Amino acid sequence: MTKTESVQKEMIAAMKAKDKERKESLTLLLSALKAKAKDKREALSEEEENAIVLKEIKQTRETLESAPSDRTDIIEQCENRLAVYEAFAPQFMDEAEIEKVIDETMAELGLSAPLQPMDKGKIMKVLMPKVKGKADGKLVNNLVMKRF
Repeated sequence: MTKTESVQKEMIAAMKAKDKERKESLTLLLSALKAKAKDKREALSEEEENAIVLKEIKQTRETLESAPSDRTDIIEQCENRLAVYEAFAPQFMDEAEIEKVIDETMAELGLSAPLQPMDKGKIMKVLMPKVKGKADGKLVNNLVMKRF
């Protein structure tokens, strides 16, 4: 079952349960997924679906951070949306798994610690496609920088 189908299924369940807030959040997520599929004119891959979910989470967090503290309605709405969206977000790799991928990439490129500043670009070019959508880019960058 694709993420789009599971979001749609959850939205129907929320409608039946008369959970208005959850239904609205799922409707927004579903419309973002369907809009991207329509633009692409074919079904989305799992990676593309995950990217859309992560984008929606990021936008909601930005809205939450920029909301004035006296607007509790906006804050509450964003927190509810984040809770719903995070249920569909991909599971990220932890630091140990990322370290393992970094070590494998360095061995693949024939590099060893301590690295030279010019090696960072080589590593990141090979490493990022391996962890895209599976790990936080900032965390990956910080772990690579520790090798210098």
